[in-house]
Amino acid sequence: MTDGFVVVDKPAGMTSHDVVARLRKVFGQRRVGHAGTLDPDATGVLVVGLGAATRLLRFLQATTKGYVGTVVFGTTTTTLDAAGEVMATFDMGDLTAIQVRAAAARFVGEIQQVPPMVSAIKVEGRRLHELAREGVEVERAPRTVQIDRCDVVAFRPGRAPEADLEVECGSGTYIRTLAADLGAALGGGAHLTNLRRTRVGSFGLGEAHTLDQLEAASAALVVRPLVALRAMERVDVDAATAARIANGNTFAARDLLSVEAGDGPFAVAGPDGDLLAVYERRGAGVKPAVVLVAAGSTASEGRA
Repeated sequence: MTDGFVVVDKPAGMTSHDVVARLRKVFGQRRVGHAGTLDPDATGVLVVGLGAATRLLRFLQATTKGYVGTVVFGTTTTTLDAAGEVMATFDMGDLTAIQVRAAAARFVGEIQQVPPMVSAIKVEGRRLHELAREGVEVERAPRTVQIDRCDVVAFRPGRAPEADLEVECGSGTYIRTLAADLGAALGGGAHLTNLRRTRVGSFGLGEAHTLDQLEAASAALVVRPLVALRAMERVDVDAATAARIANGNTFAARDLLSVEAGDGPFAVAGPDGDLLAVYERRGAGVKPAVVLVAAGSTASEGRA
């Protein structure tokens, strides 16, 4: 079984689940998952975990992400993007780039977003997109999200003006909701099109591969878990400490971390340079969040 990650350049027309299903066949294993859903019409970076590495996906899912997309002003849709049915139209032909840039700047920082009905969030045990397909709309509580950058990189005036956005944001941000809210802030409405994810954590499009490339050279394109967590603070340990980690031991912070260590989480590597576990601070100690090396094995035998 392969344990590691692959960085996919997801094509349009496939769900994230479709990508996972295809990679299960490519790698001949069932244990495959992804770090952050991309809409079917969206393209770009989708980080997929294989085998034991799927236990680490939550750390990648919590990282910041980058997107580029186009906001079309003057029309709102049922899905907040081009795939939905038109709900309302607005005369926004006099919109200017200066107005759009000023409005976009107001969305930078910690803001409130109402999740779209087409999202995978569960309400009373049902995913919102399942309810949406049945024509059911339920009330959704606003959520706090972080937008670090929302730049208008191009603007095309006209009867239906368009603005190309570059967005850097935290986990849980919906770009289609941002587009709709931007349209409303400008006195009308808008929807999103041409969404492309450019980055998940430290992984950008330059490291992403098409599904055909992964099928042709699957093993060569697998990223080791320690490399995948390269943005996480690293702690290197000796063989004796590695054995204790394999047993899931808790440590006093001073016994595992350097004086300069940050708040964590920490990627703990063994003498052979492979990832053993991820540890997190708990009071004055550090406890394992995920242990990959098996108890009773050597670091190399427990490699993921």
